[in-house]
Amino acid sequence: MLFSGRSNEPLAREIASHLKIPLGQIIVKDFADGETYVNLLETVRGKDVFLIQPTGFPANHNLMELLIMIDACRRSMAGRITAVIPYFGYSKQDRKAEKHEPITARLVANLLERAGADGCLVMDLHADQLQGFFDTRLDFLYASSVIVDYFAKKKLNNLVIVAPDIGASKRARSYAKRLQAGLAIIDKRRPKPNVAEVMHLIGDVKGKNCLIVDDEINTGGTIVNAANALKENGALDVFASCTHPVFAADCVERLEKSPIKEIVVTNTILLPKEKQSKKTTVLSVAKLFAEAIKAIHKEKSVSELLNPAK
Repeated sequence: MLFSGRSNEPLAREIASHLKIPLGQIIVKDFADGETYVNLLETVRGKDVFLIQPTGFPANHNLMELLIMIDACRRSMAGRITAVIPYFGYSKQDRKAEKHEPITARLVANLLERAGADGCLVMDLHADQLQGFFDTRLDFLYASSVIVDYFAKKKLNNLVIVAPDIGASKRARSYAKRLQAGLAIIDKRRPKPNVAEVMHLIGDVKGKNCLIVDDEINTGGTIVNAANALKENGALDVFASCTHPVFAADCVERLEKSPIKEIVVTNTILLPKEKQSKKTTVLSVAKLFAEAIKAIHKEKSVSELLNPAK
């Protein structure tokens, strides 16, 4: 059985369509004081239940909604509960960068388990080591196959894949190998949160088309600074891609003013009208999630079916 929270209902409906099953009937609403109310309108006793709910903005609200949905299913004697979280909020808070900081990503993983989730299905975690934060079953997907297929069809000449920072270099190498493209890496430092400063460009981009790849675009600072650095070093057209279009603060305005020709993202996060850009192309990952849910339900390997060699 599939149920959707309110974070990204269009994606949930598309996943259900691929699986050829209806979304379960559920009431999710807020009381006047802001508290969230959930009521399952169908029996889930003994069922294999999948709850689809990204935990992006507003992160606290969407996370709490997911926890309450899990608790409702647990108390209704669901046979197994899997939290399907296309975008895992708080994933960047995965370490103590300063004294006395929490590791909030681990806390969220613990909350999901304590609420009653038997497993989670996520896509493109901010860092692979986050997998170790989960004591429950964790299956993870990559959007790279969808994005790579899109750019392969564009047949861009003299293509160079660009990592906007050292942390994204592994992802960039994977894209470069599969698109038979060159590789460049931007070395940057971040003087304070959400502020990125480009330092050095490693690689040759002069006279070449460039594709910047990252797991998410948040405020747009990293991507825009990278694009500016590429143009300053003689790049031709600059493209950007990410799995999760967070697009916080004035990100859309920054992207519109940047030299980036096209920004390719997926629908793990539902983009409201005010966050939509003329430069943005949205690709669907619904089929990937549908195949993964089917594999989990049938006790088959998700990684063998869906995760390409990286």
